[in-house]
Amino acid sequence: MIGGGQAGLAAGYYLRRAGLDFVILDAATEPGGAWQHYWESLRLFSPAMYSSLPGWPMPPQAGAQYPDAQHVAAYLAAYEKRYELPVQRPVWVAGVKRSAEGFTVHSDAGAWSAAAVVLATGSWQRPFVPTVPGRRTFTGRQLHTYGYRRASDFAGQRVTVVGGGNSGAQIAADLAAVAETRWVTRRPPHFLPDDIDGRALFGLATQRVRASADGHHHAGVASLGDIVATGPVRAARDSGLLAAHPVFARLGADGPVWADGSTWDCDAIIWCTGFRPDLAALRPLGLRQSRGRIPTDGTRALEEPRLHLLGYGDWTGPASATLIGVGRTARTAVQQIADLIRTPHA
Repeated sequence: MIGGGQAGLAAGYYLRRAGLDFVILDAATEPGGAWQHYWESLRLFSPAMYSSLPGWPMPPQAGAQYPDAQHVAAYLAAYEKRYELPVQRPVWVAGVKRSAEGFTVHSDAGAWSAAAVVLATGSWQRPFVPTVPGRRTFTGRQLHTYGYRRASDFAGQRVTVVGGGNSGAQIAADLAAVAETRWVTRRPPHFLPDDIDGRALFGLATQRVRASADGHHHAGVASLGDIVATGPVRAARDSGLLAAHPVFARLGADGPVWADGSTWDCDAIIWCTGFRPDLAALRPLGLRQSRGRIPTDGTRALEEPRLHLLGYGDWTGPASATLIGVGRTARTAVQQIADLIRTPHA
């Protein structure tokens, strides 16, 4: 197993139950996955009981209906300890290569032979910033969601937040009270109904899976909206502090420049423009195709049935990038691995 965040731990839980010999290699120095690096005001979309890994419900956070990132990181650390999962860290995996036994996993801490490999590295280490004309000429501060921590770091400043997803809306709302903020989106933001939270989103993902299995189309979240109206987002939106502006054409030295020539000088730009799957460890296998992805059937790589990719969103299982959703795909992946390993001459 490569990766010790929520996906790696969920798979570890099922590997332990299956009685398989395994190790989890994690590049981080501390447990908690990406949750230990998120911004301070971030909250889950669902109460703790609806945001749990398999086997052990997340304890509620005192005084908070929706737990914060620090609470989630602590839960993951406790989960790892509770099930005595064999995590070795920090271990940086340089590459996975084929071998007579299956694979050899090369790292800065040595090499491991494996009959099967699960890649669960997520995407946090691969922030994406689009190519924008003039981006290198802007003289202010630029950072990605990856580097954002707290609104107070920008108090009294003028900040441009780029990105129409949940992170863009949440960070723009976070900043609105302390900084003059302009939220820029490629298309008009589409908010989910105010009563929709993570529980409903997981239900929609489940319906989409069932519909797909029956050969039907299910529009899912796209038919409702894209942005969860959390309390802070809803408050900023309703007070008029979260009005979106169309995306700019280029950047000048002082800030964005729109196609009509209008400008908005600012001190900082925060790129809330998403992440890409961290697949670097699999480069020696030569499996990546169009758009940099590896063709899969569920989590299993089509050209390497002993290789599974877990926790990368709908690509490798609906809702598999969520705490509650990853358990389902982890269970299936481990069952497939166990069946393959235990089949003679597999």
